[in-house]
Amino acid sequence: MKLTKYTHACVRLEEDGRVLVLDPGTFSETKEALDGAQAVLITHEHGDHIDVAAMVNALRGDGDLAVFAPAGVAGHLREEAPQAADRIHTVEPGSSFDAAGFSVRSFGGQHALIHPQVPVVANVGYLINENVYHPGDSFIVPDGISVKTLLVPIHAPWNKASEVVDFVIGVRSPRAFQIHDGLLNEMGLKIVESHVIRIGAKYGTEFTHLAVRETVDV
Repeated sequence: MKLTKYTHACVRLEEDGRVLVLDPGTFSETKEALDGAQAVLITHEHGDHIDVAAMVNALRGDGDLAVFAPAGVAGHLREEAPQAADRIHTVEPGSSFDAAGFSVRSFGGQHALIHPQVPVVANVGYLINENVYHPGDSFIVPDGISVKTLLVPIHAPWNKASEVVDFVIGVRSPRAFQIHDGLLNEMGLKIVESHVIRIGAKYGTEFTHLAVRETVDV
């Protein structure tokens, strides 16, 4: 399975001609990421994780494209693209389903707290093919699961470096790559990622920084 990193939180998975995209948001190269995709997974409603206009255009332009998302996101997309309503699926935490031939399991349910005065929205993390785990905006550790490839939210208004490191330690995946890195410059990334690399290695995790559009086999 090939994983391609796009700006911020968006990744694209490809296997045997099938394409699955996660969190094509407004910070990302959404049109490029969605090109040829058969299915899209959305973790939550924030714009850096879903470009609604681009997603609606993709649904209107491709009669086979399917989207899987929390209830609020799915409902909004059905309103904007009613002709594609039967291809927009609501995902609850703790469910298992197939998306474009990829096996998917969902975890979590709630976005990490930004501030007590900022409303908390639904957030679903996805484990694909018992391998790649994208937590969205959360540090939910999948229970009873051995994650092979972890996507780490390296920086956000809702986290700090110690929590990022603890998340990596908690999951203990053999390998990890960064997501949610669009808010830091190169110097900031080096600081946070150096902690993840150094401390994560003590617990068996090899962390690698991916450039935008870089592809790796997972």
